[in-house]
Amino acid sequence: MTQQRPPLVLAVLFDGVQSLDVTGPIEVFAGAGQVTGIPYDIRTASRHGAAVRTSSGLHVTPDLALAEAADLLADGRGPAVTLLVPGGEGTRDTDPELIAWLRTHAPHAGRLVSVCTGAFPLAEAGLLDGRRAATHWFYSERLARQHPRVDVDPDAIYVRDGHLSTSAGVTSGIDLALALVEEDHGREAALTVARHLVVFLRRPGNQAQFSAQLAAQTAVRDPLREVQRHISEHPDADLSVESLAARARLSPRHFARAFRAETGTTPGRYVERVRIEHARRLLEDGSDGVEAVSRACGYGTPEAMRRAFVRTLGTGPAEYRRRFRSVPAG
Repeated sequence: MTQQRPPLVLAVLFDGVQSLDVTGPIEVFAGAGQVTGIPYDIRTASRHGAAVRTSSGLHVTPDLALAEAADLLADGRGPAVTLLVPGGEGTRDTDPELIAWLRTHAPHAGRLVSVCTGAFPLAEAGLLDGRRAATHWFYSERLARQHPRVDVDPDAIYVRDGHLSTSAGVTSGIDLALALVEEDHGREAALTVARHLVVFLRRPGNQAQFSAQLAAQTAVRDPLREVQRHISEHPDADLSVESLAARARLSPRHFARAFRAETGTTPGRYVERVRIEHARRLLEDGSDGVEAVSRACGYGTPEAMRRAFVRTLGTGPAEYRRRFRSVPAG
């Protein structure tokens, strides 16, 4: 009787690759093999099998050349292959040979995965056309502009669309890999891996990629920076444009225009992000009920918070807490 070969995780390497886009998911898959006793066959491949220099200056020597990796996909292992395309500076001007290789061979993989700007080579190869996809928030607009046939989700940690899975910046590759391990081996195995890596199992795929403070620029003028600080520290306060304008000692119209010019977002949008972010933390980490959380975050009523959650995260607060409340490690 022929022994079944372990599922293959194949990561594509290139000069300028972001090392954590590769090692983060690989550590998850390797850890799952140790936990379950069912190892993944983890391989890396570059254009000619030559060492690559990562964006941080590390040199990594792959296991295979792309031509040899193509043989693995063609020898019947394709359906059991997870093909990982990481991001990094090297995706700004991707090697045409790599694009051609992806166009020809990536469709044979059972699961096609990208991390961060790894979505760009997949899009250039036509593999994201008509599909939902995520990438690093900073590059979402560029991906949508350069590849209008791709349905880009600018906020999601990761997006799964059939056999295609794309994730946002850097560490989100760990979240996606945990989701794939959970699919393969169940929640307990993925939870054990997450505990060993000291990460939560697992951030929701539709969780916003970044905090309100990271999403917006810091204002130049002191009064506007003070308003930003006040919003973050007092999400339950009156944060109307009129109230915030008075704090900045500007007219509401002048304040709204200045705030947008200096932060890149409107006061209302900034407040909404801060309140959602604060509510998420309370729901994930605390024991207060939805009504108490809604008051603490300035929504006034649970229904107002529910509408904000559905609009932003695609799920209500109660369901969000049920699915994504943090699990203590150890």
